[in-house]
Amino acid sequence: MALTDRLKRGFVGRPIGSDRLGETLLPKRVALPVFASDALSSVSYASEEILLVLALGGITLLHYTPWIAAAVVILMLTVVASYRQNVHAYPSGGGDYEVASVNLGPRAGLMVGSALLVDYVLTVAVSVSAGVANLTSAATGLAEHKVLLASLLVVLLTLVNLRGVRESGTAFAVPSYAFIVGVLVMIVTGLVKTALGDAPRAESAEYHIHPEQSFTGLFLIFLILRAFASGCTALTGVEAISNGVPAFRRPKSRNAATTLFLMGAIAVTMFAGVTALALISDVHVAENPADLIGSNGEEQRTVIAQIAAAVFGDGSPGFVYVAAVTTLILILAANTAFNGFPVLGSILARDGYLPRQLHTRGDRLAYSNGIILLAGFAILLIVVFDAQVTALIQLYILGVFISFTLSQTGMVRHWARLLRGSVDAGAGAGATGAGAAAGASAGSGDSGEKLDDQLTGRVPLEPRMRGRVRRYQVVSFLGACMTGAVLILVLLTKFTRGAWIVCIAIPVIYLCMQGIQRHYERVASELTPEPGPPTLPSRVHGVVLVSKMHAPTLRALAYAKATRPHTLVATTVAVDPAETERLRQAWEERDIKIDLVVLASPYREVTRPVLEYVARIRRESPRDVVAVFVPEYVVGRWWEHLLHNQSALRLKARLLFQPGVMMTSVPWQLESSSHAQTRRDHAGAGAVRRGRVLPSDQVRPGNGSGT
Repeated sequence: MALTDRLKRGFVGRPIGSDRLGETLLPKRVALPVFASDALSSVSYASEEILLVLALGGITLLHYTPWIAAAVVILMLTVVASYRQNVHAYPSGGGDYEVASVNLGPRAGLMVGSALLVDYVLTVAVSVSAGVANLTSAATGLAEHKVLLASLLVVLLTLVNLRGVRESGTAFAVPSYAFIVGVLVMIVTGLVKTALGDAPRAESAEYHIHPEQSFTGLFLIFLILRAFASGCTALTGVEAISNGVPAFRRPKSRNAATTLFLMGAIAVTMFAGVTALALISDVHVAENPADLIGSNGEEQRTVIAQIAAAVFGDGSPGFVYVAAVTTLILILAANTAFNGFPVLGSILARDGYLPRQLHTRGDRLAYSNGIILLAGFAILLIVVFDAQVTALIQLYILGVFISFTLSQTGMVRHWARLLRGSVDAGAGAGATGAGAAAGASAGSGDSGEKLDDQLTGRVPLEPRMRGRVRRYQVVSFLGACMTGAVLILVLLTKFTRGAWIVCIAIPVIYLCMQGIQRHYERVASELTPEPGPPTLPSRVHGVVLVSKMHAPTLRALAYAKATRPHTLVATTVAVDPAETERLRQAWEERDIKIDLVVLASPYREVTRPVLEYVARIRRESPRDVVAVFVPEYVVGRWWEHLLHNQSALRLKARLLFQPGVMMTSVPWQLESSSHAQTRRDHAGAGAVRRGRVLPSDQVRPGNGSGT
């Protein structure tokens, strides 16, 4: 096995056969950390974002925090309730993209797809950067290496996800549950201490905040709305479960809905508890630490780190535990995007909006190309924004609220069509391309199949279900109104603070995906054959490229003659007169009955004379075909490719653009390629003995190109 293959297997693992896809499906206990880690992790910074905005007006405005937090909780509960209906009505995994495409049209669906792609990239960048920020709050000496640490963590997450959804979920389950337990214990301990008269006191409680200005009237309202918009980061990741229904074990929709409920309940409890403890312990934070009057210019700790220090004691095991699991969950929150982005990319690729390579699974049954693409963009953002959470967070929630709003609006129309009985069969189960079949199979065999069939429109709606569907429609309508209002609010409050970048990025991605679809449609149109049998060329002119008289040349000549073209010549480029003369003599000595055409090359070029010769044949006989035969060495070692085949590679690349020219490679296997093939055969046999089948790219013979 080659060194690169050994490294790949060491990091990623052995290939998994397609027949074992069912083994990768997730139970609820594993699906919760896989799909809900983003929503749960936002607890660690959503409260902080509210306090940071209110701090612009000084300590006197912090009393608005409970009301803002209550509004965020109401919004989160509404969105969770609405998405629990989505997973039953659209179980095929298309999520918001599919809902918008089916009910609002392809353009709305493409807008949602663009917004979610941006949001998933930002999820990775923000989550990892926030995790590193929390780490440097406990280990301040690492603060100057934030960008490097964040980038390395993204690479680590990429490697884990390339091993497959099931393995990554199992690896991330323990830290996620450890975070939930740690935060809940911290909340209960803090509230109990408060009830006993020993309220925790934050290290920043004695600090005062220098207000940037006095906020009254409309300015005060605007600041409160801005704080609410920042607090809505607690909702990020709620949509991930609706995009990942096919990854659940049966009954898929019911398990996904249950996981959504658990996620919502846990996230609301932790968010409310952390916010309450922040107020009880008098945590004071500011966007600019210099505005904290009384501090000594030290690094400002995160809110959750200050609460943990106040509840358990600075440096205590409890504080270290909360700091550690918070760092882990913030980093692992990026795993939600690593599961959502590749699946969404696969669906968009299936519909022709993204390159088709994103639609295929890797040898570990994960969408490897999508995972690598996501990691690359996330690292780019981390480097550009210097891993600053405050800067990245301004870009964060715009995309997700675009998808929330359009999805809930689409669900309102879906319920209306369902009540009218006008939903096409299978429309709710994935009407976009291959999603229809996926949706149908998603519900097949589930104990909740009857409910899913009615909500998707595959079977008529029973009379007793109409009242239930009307309630669903009301919830979706409220969700659309509330998320639409937040979307407008986010645009107004965050546009000048960085959200304008997302406002540019989403339309650019939208236009790029439209361009990709037009390209695929144009190619499909050009590749559509004319009616009737294929038109045969008038004649075929065979041209064998020759550099010297050796075994590959003789094989190419023999093969070209066996194809019986109408005319056959051999061509060589006279780069070295002595070499050309030796070739002539060898040609005559062997008495080869094929004309040898010597092409002049005063500037010692090889490619241009051949191209001009082939073009001349085409000009003289436009309806004829020119078949060019290229002898090639097949080598077995990577470094041997650097020593052979370079001239023919360039020539073949140029000939590809010549109409009416066909190229045929005539391989000659060197000894090293035979050894490489033997090693591959042994590796393939070993895989079969272990009950595994290697993918075709691991058992095919080595190949080279050029002569």
